Amino acid sequence: MSPETPTTRPYRRIGTPKTVGPGKTGIVLVSDHASNLVPEGLDLGVPPGTMDMHIAVDIGVEGVAERMARRHAIPAHLACVSRLVIDLHREEDHPNLIPMESDGVLVPGNIGADRAERLAKFYHPYHDAMADWLDEADPRLIVSLHSFTPQLETQPDENRPWEVALLYNQNAEPARHAIRLFAAQGLTVGDNQPYSGRELNATMNRHAEAKGRDYLAIEVRNDLIATEAGQARWAALIADVAQRTVLALDAK
Repeated sequence: MSPETPTTRPYRRIGTPKTVGPGKTGIVLVSDHASNLVPEGLDLGVPPGTMDMHIAVDIGVEGVAERMARRHAIPAHLACVSRLVIDLHREEDHPNLIPMESDGVLVPGNIGADRAERLAKFYHPYHDAMADWLDEADPRLIVSLHSFTPQLETQPDENRPWEVALLYNQNAEPARHAIRLFAAQGLTVGDNQPYSGRELNATMNRHAEAKGRDYLAIEVRNDLIATEAGQARWAALIADVAQRTVLALDAK
């Protein structure tokens, strides 16, 4: 964990939003699944190696976000707790907020977990801080960054051909621009794949669509960002697409 990160907080920040116009800042990034941290004193009871799997963390995303913040001036608000502890990208009443199983792996430590306690310790501080940060920044565009596995253990026959995908719910216009821009790079681009943003869009529904903010919910295939070279490449690519999306939106 970065020295910038207070261990008592379920989030950390990199960079400061920069003003680009009257009362408006530029692009910011958020990532709900950037960490595989399990807080001290909490035993999930999962097999060895589980915390390095896609079910515990969005593989590669933290490295991409770090580079986007430090090299491309896109400040970030990143989760500092594993999605197996509490899934910050779910509604408070979602049945899988505290998962007891994920892609065929049982999570015994979550059976009978104190839901209210985890909400109070992790979920509410994370989202309350994000809300305050976004209200103060009033960004032109939010990038919500995730990664997906090429192959689910429980669905071995499912075809996942995309290299990158855009998710959206009601506000589809930014995603349409980004889909076009990624495709122009010769990439195979998913449109509301491998998950539909009309069903799984909790954080952007709350912090973007409910506030009338434009956003890009981006899923990158995790084998493409598992290395530092891949993270650097995709940080530059996503930063460029996000900036050109803003230009396209402002040109209308």
